[in-house]
Amino acid sequence: MTDIERMKELIAILNEAARVYYSGTDEIMSNFEYDKLYDELSALEEKTGMVLSGSPTVRVGYEVLSELPKERHEHPVLSLAKTKEVDELVSWLGDKEGVLSWKLDGLTVVMTYEDGHLVKALTRGNGEIGEIITNNARTFVNIPVTIPYKDKVVIRGEAIIRYDDFERINEQIEDPDERYKNPRNLCSGTVRQLNNQITAERNVYYIAYDVMESDIIFPYKHEEIDWLNAQGFDVVGHDIVDANNISDVIKEYSERIKTNEVPSDGLVLSYDDKAYGESLGRTAKFPRHSIAFKWADETAETTLVEVEWSASRTGLINPIAVFEPVWLEGTSVSRASVHNVSIVKELELGIGDKLLVYKANMIIPQIAENLTKSGDLVIPDTCPVCGSKTEIYNDNGTETLNCPNPECTAKKIKSFTHFVSRQAMNIDGLSEATIEKFIAEKIITDLVDIFRLERHKEEIVSMEGFGEKSYNNLIDACEKAKNVNLANFLFSLGISGIGFANARVICSAFDYDIDSIMSADEEELATIDGIGDVLARGFVDFMTDDNNICMIRELLNEVHIEKPAGPADSADAGKLKGMTFVITGALENYTNRDELKSVIESMGGKVAGSVSKNTAFLINNDIMSSSSKNKKAKELGVSIITENDFIERFIN
Repeated sequence: MTDIERMKELIAILNEAARVYYSGTDEIMSNFEYDKLYDELSALEEKTGMVLSGSPTVRVGYEVLSELPKERHEHPVLSLAKTKEVDELVSWLGDKEGVLSWKLDGLTVVMTYEDGHLVKALTRGNGEIGEIITNNARTFVNIPVTIPYKDKVVIRGEAIIRYDDFERINEQIEDPDERYKNPRNLCSGTVRQLNNQITAERNVYYIAYDVMESDIIFPYKHEEIDWLNAQGFDVVGHDIVDANNISDVIKEYSERIKTNEVPSDGLVLSYDDKAYGESLGRTAKFPRHSIAFKWADETAETTLVEVEWSASRTGLINPIAVFEPVWLEGTSVSRASVHNVSIVKELELGIGDKLLVYKANMIIPQIAENLTKSGDLVIPDTCPVCGSKTEIYNDNGTETLNCPNPECTAKKIKSFTHFVSRQAMNIDGLSEATIEKFIAEKIITDLVDIFRLERHKEEIVSMEGFGEKSYNNLIDACEKAKNVNLANFLFSLGISGIGFANARVICSAFDYDIDSIMSADEEELATIDGIGDVLARGFVDFMTDDNNICMIRELLNEVHIEKPAGPADSADAGKLKGMTFVITGALENYTNRDELKSVIESMGGKVAGSVSKNTAFLINNDIMSSSSKNKKAKELGVSIITENDFIERFIN
């Protein structure tokens, strides 16, 4: 393979990893692996004197993919050059003083205040264009509602979720497969929610560290941070350093991170003299006034003992490496997730191989490298639970091992456990262990059997760990669960990709009508904010399966769906029932789209993110615009009206 071919390969791998990373949904490689490949690409670019289009070494971040509105940043939000060498930091600082601070591991958010009030919040996005999350930002736990400074100021900081909140939220998700992998992923998904109530419930904090625009001139970086603190912001922990003490201060930080409640993946060193730092200019991607430092991960060599294959309720069978215990970052480590078959093959794993392992961000065990690469690990051809023949699926180049057997016990146990979990049917007393016993004894074979346990009273009462009292408590819990909100019921079904938030959005879009939801087509679902084509397709596939339809109908014979209280008392409630609106362009009479959306929903209408055959009206003050939404509306014969048209027709 030539250098150019390898560069193209590395660019494709790194960009895909970045896409997944910045979408906040998952990870396909560790930071260790990413940095290794990034450094290889940088070396090849230096060797060849060539930088190819799309290279992550010259492109900031990755294009945003959500349906949130987007806007161009007034000032580019650049990333930083990085090093893992303390000596390089000493050399970089020279005879200057610097400010050393935490490199926070969350989501970069740029806040704009005018007249002392927050008027705009943008995610970093690709560094040039970010997503507008102003309403979400207003729900951050520690964000100042107003600040003393009344002129315009643009502030850069990090939205983070602390470790205690991360653990609390994950504990509420009973299915391990659906838990978040780290606080950063949880924070990214939370900050970019389309429903800011979800953001508010998850305790997002904002930590400020940079003034990007202000009429105030700050001679020194530490004064800038102190000023932010005086305005009411929580600011990043920092120290003033020079070449003589920076090594000792870094050692102190490396100890503190082990008990730090705020996620961090390194440090940032900035010149304290701001004028000097700014005078150095920038490269294509990095400013020269600051540099990021990432600790060289503590690694240990060990031997692979076995690979466990863990089946989930979705049929996915996940590989877990089990190795001889090693001591890392203060704890004994003997297991690490390998994630999928593709990574197993990339690592060329085999039993007895010598592995180099580490803890990503000093927390999550990972395999850094396979030193022997025997490559003889056998991928199971049968499910470890039910014995059915396994299949390898290839999804956009990522191979995963799956059990296609719909009757697999693992699927049933996990599905039943999900069904009774807190955000689903919320049935106390049915632990995974109890469900496993009930399935083994054929007390339950389908979900509906949970509501028919009284048929098996004698068997249950005589089971180990049960008795008359436990049985009665369980029956009472099942009876109580029969009155359920439709969103909880929909979530309980375990439809792939449909979490509780999505279930709630779908229910609202179809006015809590289960028949409409079950018969919805892909186009209707895809226009709902936060759903999109992929989830819509999976949802329709689930709802058109005869077995699933039968299961839902049986459950509906046992449960009573409660519709949440809505705006029925309003004189205008229901006035827009059955109408779907799409809002685009700048508004004049309403503060923002969310305010207009609330008005429409309070009158029984729906607001979608894109124009479809089901759209009643497109609201756009620029009726003659050649925007894609206007073109689509004209193609479909959808009426385009202005705000004033809407007010005159439906409000006055």
